[in-house]
Amino acid sequence: MSLSETSNSAVDVVSFGCRLNACESEIVAREANRAGVTDVVVVNTCAVTNEAVAQARQTIRKLRREQPKRRIVVTGCAAQIQPQMFAEMIEVDRVIGNDDKLHAETWRKTQSALDASDAAGDKIAVSDIMAVAAQPAASGARPARPRAYVQIQNGCNHRCTFCIIPFGRGNSRSVPIADSIAQVRALVERGHPEIVLTGVDLTSYGADLPDGPKLGQLVRRILREVPELRRLRISSVDSIEVDRDLLDVIASEARLMPHLHLSLQSGDDLILKRMKRRHSRRQAVDFCAQVRRLRPDIAFGADIIAGFPTETEEMFARSLDLVEECDLTLLHVFPYSPRPGTPAARMPQVEGRSIKQRAGRLRAAGEAALRRRLESETGKTREILIESATQGRTEHFLPVAIRGETPGSLRRLAIAGHDGARLAV
Repeated sequence: MSLSETSNSAVDVVSFGCRLNACESEIVAREANRAGVTDVVVVNTCAVTNEAVAQARQTIRKLRREQPKRRIVVTGCAAQIQPQMFAEMIEVDRVIGNDDKLHAETWRKTQSALDASDAAGDKIAVSDIMAVAAQPAASGARPARPRAYVQIQNGCNHRCTFCIIPFGRGNSRSVPIADSIAQVRALVERGHPEIVLTGVDLTSYGADLPDGPKLGQLVRRILREVPELRRLRISSVDSIEVDRDLLDVIASEARLMPHLHLSLQSGDDLILKRMKRRHSRRQAVDFCAQVRRLRPDIAFGADIIAGFPTETEEMFARSLDLVEECDLTLLHVFPYSPRPGTPAARMPQVEGRSIKQRAGRLRAAGEAALRRRLESETGKTREILIESATQGRTEHFLPVAIRGETPGSLRRLAIAGHDGARLAV
């Protein structure tokens, strides 16, 4: 899990987990400011693993020790799923739901509750996430950062047996195309050269909208109607749901970056079935081969779980083999941990030492694959988005060590080498 922080004079937001959470943390800071919230730290939690929840709790305790006079408000997926657990922490002043956190009215009520200092009152303000039927247009961006996020979708209608996130995010709901385009245009006008489309289950986009537009149609229209946009990225996709339009845009549009992050999870068909995934191993391999034919230089990232219940060494080896068969460059490895309330938690579990060992082998394979890709970049010229005084990213989302460049600029630079983790210019 990643940890990011959004700060201003009145509200600090500590954000765990995915890009969508990072995007929403920017919205939380903005709406809390508009509502006049003062002297508050918001912890925007993740629930994807037990470790993510434990990290949030540790951070809350640390914040109370280090900033004893500030109020602590907890929100995010873990707070939505387990509000009582966080409310019972003596360090926590308020628990807010995952949809509630995006609205200024919630923060006005929160400030009133905090001002009242009603220690005996109910600290929980969490509404029914399954009752949320529409997704408002939203974006997250900080002026100092060149990359901005546009939330085009939220929630998930699938029920993978290992995943608790639908209970933290609700059912799938999409932002209308016109509203998404307006968000992108506004961010480009504010000077952001790169936009990332984000959501929980991006390739389910549009099923709840009139006429059922798909993700490919949205991407095509953004690129056509916002010609000033320099670079567009798509966050994690489910390969089995990728539509023909999106494949066509990948093949034909240089402004859509040649990088896809895939929700693969396993390379073994029986484990995929027990996970209740909708693709087979062969479909995953064939998809990567198809996309590589359309865009030969594309870089693939992927999520893979190590040690899912009932996984044998032979089954795990099929996941390990995916790194080479799909030519995966940027790997996210998740050691399986049972989430209470999910079907997988009731399945026969793999011994913890084996899970840790398999995760280590997967990470080592991912590191070796990244080194091979970095080596292949040497001598090429790439357009690099300068993220900070020390780092940029190529079109393929490969990290580049930077010195002496202006953050926010796009620069075509020759790749001189790498250090095993980052490219050098």
